[in-house]
Amino acid sequence: MKNVLIVFAFSGLFVIPYSSNTISFPIKTGQAQNLFIITTDGFRWQELYTGADPILINSEKYTPDTATIKALYWAKNAAERRKLLMPFFWNIIAAKGQLYGNRYTGNKVNTSNFFSASYPGYNELLTGTTDVRIYRNERKLNPNINLLEFINARDSFAGKVAAFTSWELFPYILNQPRNGLPVNSGYTKIEDSELSAAEIYVNTTNDLTRENKSTRHDHLTFLAAKSWLEKNHPRVLYLGLGETDEFAHSSRYDLYLQKAHEADAMIADLWHWVQTTPGYKDNTVFIITTDHGRGAGSFNWNVHGTFINGSSQTWLACLGPGVEPLGEIKDEQQIYAKQLPGLMSSILGINFGETSKR
Repeated sequence: MKNVLIVFAFSGLFVIPYSSNTISFPIKTGQAQNLFIITTDGFRWQELYTGADPILINSEKYTPDTATIKALYWAKNAAERRKLLMPFFWNIIAAKGQLYGNRYTGNKVNTSNFFSASYPGYNELLTGTTDVRIYRNERKLNPNINLLEFINARDSFAGKVAAFTSWELFPYILNQPRNGLPVNSGYTKIEDSELSAAEIYVNTTNDLTRENKSTRHDHLTFLAAKSWLEKNHPRVLYLGLGETDEFAHSSRYDLYLQKAHEADAMIADLWHWVQTTPGYKDNTVFIITTDHGRGAGSFNWNVHGTFINGSSQTWLACLGPGVEPLGEIKDEQQIYAKQLPGLMSSILGINFGETSKR
């Protein structure tokens, strides 16, 4: 269930580009041939950096079976808790990559759009703009040029860019009718002249498990994306996972934690595939983040929106060639999601700038 927001009238304010808010990341540009962008919808920085919340994991309102979930994810020490919840992040990325957004150290990552909802968040993350015409989650084609289509328009990347997402609105967010990108979202079947066994499984399971929801099970999205990788070897992949947000909105903290843990495992699986596949090994950067935060309190953790404190607070993880192994970045700084298209394009030696905007 996605938030629906009430919009206020703005006069004379439309698109704010990222280029006026540049930041220097300790990441060497042009060191990788491939880029994987991964998002986990609505996953809070609090759980990423401190693991399971001590109030929420003990609340029968949000965690019906507290004993089982505590056996899986609870420890007295926050560093231990976060490693139980997200072992790939804290065993691999923390050792070989970079992690941003622990506000307890003054390291801040935020969305800068006013609305703190998914469509505005993904628009900002993928186009570098905060566009007040995009203020809610609706089936509206995005007028802004996104990073994926910008890269796909280059000869060396043409036909080598794809997106697989659990949330069904991504064909609109990425404006797939305009650019023809391969975008498989929600419960859309995979269309191909020759389907792999995994793709047949995804299509069949789609039909069997389809619910009256806008978000497909992340596991099916992951299988579809991985099959595409194995068959087509794209250079740029966007993987959008969504069940963390779904179960948070359902006020199920236990399942929110489970889905975060599963997302960590899928990212680990993808990294293992990359590091054991010629052409991708030591030649692929992962950028992992989220579209928005959530309420910062134990009473509003399950919602997000314009006037809910914490909703704009996010995080960022980077891993791969050219990414200095600095682990958790504890410097006091402020990063915004609209700065990330510039970072992601530079990793491939491309400048996603003003000329990419309509």
